[in-house]
Amino acid sequence: MNIASVATTSQVQPQDTVSLVMLRKQLDLQQANAAQLIATLPEPVAAPDPTATIGGRINTYA
Repeated sequence: MNIASVATTSQVQPQDTVSLVMLRKQLDLQQANAAQLIATLPEPVAAPDPTATIGGRINTYA
């Protein structure tokens, strides 16, 4: 998320500048935490081979 498009420091009152800086720091921290969580995910398991002979056909007898 790019907070710069929402408000810049020249558009807010001086008392709101601290809040804006804290919001930006919090968003940066959340982004870093999300990237760290994504990096810890295990590699996806390979899908079974669709040309394998086991389970490719169902034989039914009456």
